[in-house]
Amino acid sequence: MFGFLNIYKPKGLTSFDVVRSLRKVLKIKQIGHTGTLDPLAEGVLPVCIGKCTKLIDYLQEDKGYIADLKFGWISDTYDTEGKLQKFSDEKITKNSLTEILSKFSGEIEQTPPIYSAIKLNGKKLYEYARSGKTTQDIEIPKRKVYISKIELLEFDENNQTAKIKVECSKGTYIRSIVHDIGEQSGIGAVMTNLVRTKSGMFTLETTVKLDEITDSTSAEKSLINPLNALPYKKIELNKTQYDKIITGQKIDANNEIDGEILLLTHNSAFVSIAKVVENKIKVIKVFV
Repeated sequence: MFGFLNIYKPKGLTSFDVVRSLRKVLKIKQIGHTGTLDPLAEGVLPVCIGKCTKLIDYLQEDKGYIADLKFGWISDTYDTEGKLQKFSDEKITKNSLTEILSKFSGEIEQTPPIYSAIKLNGKKLYEYARSGKTTQDIEIPKRKVYISKIELLEFDENNQTAKIKVECSKGTYIRSIVHDIGEQSGIGAVMTNLVRTKSGMFTLETTVKLDEITDSTSAEKSLINPLNALPYKKIELNKTQYDKIITGQKIDANNEIDGEILLLTHNSAFVSIAKVVENKIKVIKVFV
């Protein structure tokens, strides 16, 4: 079996729980997800089946989310999964919130939450947190991320809740954005819900529920061909070119651009992912 499954990860499961479940059902060990979603979060989780795990690094990396916020509260995890603490009884207005959101557009710096899997000095941040360390005890390096879109979808001034839509680069922590919005408002905020709406070309509309994958037959029906998931130019090989490529030989690139990534096919079937180097097509990975 070879391809991608666009799984709708339910709330309460880790991303690895999804992988573990699929391994058990499909009896395939070579399965991996393309980006961690916290147990609180739900939504799009692309999963690679078989040798498709070798293509993870070549997928589009832009993400989309819808997050729910609650103002007046703070948490050590920046969401409602952590230790909640009432921070303020003051209220934010819709105009103030809209103004704050505008500051999060484009390239920004953010500090990842201490409850995350990012490594610092060879140790995951959440391991520091579980040992009693706080952000006052360790210095977490800031990272640059890109927010291509952030907008307010809903706002309830009485209940001090909001729903925002975020489109961003890989590695963006929505929990950190919510926390930072809370800091800029002066009254604190925590994330109460998170839905990933897209990951590259994978969207909510094309997801399949985990419990719908009951065997290999149901998985095959939902399997996405890498040729339809990877954003690169496709080159159809003739028989001579095919014979060279599958043995790792280079072929002429003709007018292809140096450094360009290509998807090579033969008889319309995916053969290899390759790269143009000095006017030659050089194999990166072969899948036949």
